[in-house]
Amino acid sequence: MIKFHKLVATAGGIGYIGKGGGTVAAIVCCLIWLIIPAGQHSDYRQVFFTIMVCLAGIWSSNSVHSIWGKDSSKVVIDEVAGMMITLALIPVSIPNVVAGLILFRFFDIVKPLFIRRLEQWPKGWGVMADDVLAGFYAHVVLTILVKLNVF
Repeated sequence: MIKFHKLVATAGGIGYIGKGGGTVAAIVCCLIWLIIPAGQHSDYRQVFFTIMVCLAGIWSSNSVHSIWGKDSSKVVIDEVAGMMITLALIPVSIPNVVAGLILFRFFDIVKPLFIRRLEQWPKGWGVMADDVLAGFYAHVVLTILVKLNVF
């Protein structure tokens, strides 16, 4: 079972690349979002798969915590979840996805508005919660930009 959790936590092995793995995982998520246009599916599917990734991320992050320690750089499923939250319910287009990536990475790296505090939550909860909130903030800003027809 631990192999499964390692596979999920590393987003299919992306986390093993080392430095920059979180950015790579977010970019891969964006590419998948564009290749399999989530906008052509129901909003319910987007929300369902995003929730499933978040729950799997918490479960797997909790499981690998005892092996890899607190918030290991190998764990990048949190970036995938945050990116999915950023893009959920947003019209799929290259400008929207690129803007979403930039916004998510900004909030994930800078960690304003209580994001950093969530890292203190125990085990997988803290690993996932800060990226979930960063994804939520990025989603709100991206939604406003899309409504204003910035792109």
